[in-house]
Amino acid sequence: MSNAFMPPWWAKSPHVQTILPVLTKVAKPVLKRQRLELPDGDFIDLDWQGVGVDGNAIVVILHGLEGSAQSHYARRLLLACRQQQLTAVVHHHRSCSGEVNRLARSYHSGDTDDLQFSLSALKRRYPHSPLFAVGYSLGGNVLTKYQGEYQDDSLLSRAVVVSAPLQLSACAKRLEKGFSTLYQRHLLKQLQQKIRQKLADPHLASMIPLDERQLMQLTTFHEFDDKVTAPLHGFQGVNDYYHRASGLAFIERITKPTLIMHAKDDPFMTEAVIPHPSQVPTQVEYELHPFGGHVGFINGGSPWRPQYYLERRILDFLLSGAALPQSPTNTALRSHHADPL
Repeated sequence: MSNAFMPPWWAKSPHVQTILPVLTKVAKPVLKRQRLELPDGDFIDLDWQGVGVDGNAIVVILHGLEGSAQSHYARRLLLACRQQQLTAVVHHHRSCSGEVNRLARSYHSGDTDDLQFSLSALKRRYPHSPLFAVGYSLGGNVLTKYQGEYQDDSLLSRAVVVSAPLQLSACAKRLEKGFSTLYQRHLLKQLQQKIRQKLADPHLASMIPLDERQLMQLTTFHEFDDKVTAPLHGFQGVNDYYHRASGLAFIERITKPTLIMHAKDDPFMTEAVIPHPSQVPTQVEYELHPFGGHVGFINGGSPWRPQYYLERRILDFLLSGAALPQSPTNTALRSHHADPL
């Protein structure tokens, strides 16, 4: 099957690609919630579509910043999995399942411990089931880092990474410019609101390194990550966080089949997220498309009923099971790097 992606004329704008999917209705999936209690006293929620059967594949979905099982891309993939009779489960980052988590800390772009905890729980319950994972945006960065950290010990058989901010510092700066500031403002308000809820709890407020007035003065991700994310998660400031949590450096260590997809016009990214061919090992297939926006990839239909490249490509890769060519760089990587950003 050809992996070529091309948007229709009306969806060539990166902002149409990014915003239209958010505005397009997708059938609400029927999900069953499972709560996992974490060793530190916190919890994460898994939302299941279908019933796990030992021996049958399970698709694990990792949402992006402030996303959930109700995000447009998660809903579409859940629908595609249902059509393929695949069991799927959404791993919610802490505080993203509709209930704020119990601790002062929350989640961040490099947190692979919670993912490993979820996958370990799945493996214990379904030891013979192949586990696949799909990570979007922040969830894609987490998944890339996880694959590189765990290498052969990864509990995943195959993985797909979509629109991941693999170089966090560059992506934070990109969101401070032009139209992209609107995306930053929208997401920052959601993050601030969750911290405000915790500040209202005297027990948690004493552990948060700023008050509400200082919190609401933060206007960029860089400031929020420096004053909130980094100190709450054990980093020595924003630069330490961005350096240690970015997924780019972990790509070359990946040993399990992994597809990474970016759009050159992604308004959340810069060319800094693109790995050099020498960084891409045999088991990684990298696709860099001229168009697609951020978690968009509309390839047909109409503005009222858009159709998407993503779900077809994701499931094709996950279900193919075919080994990638045993060469330093595969064909897809060479062809998609032919036109530099």
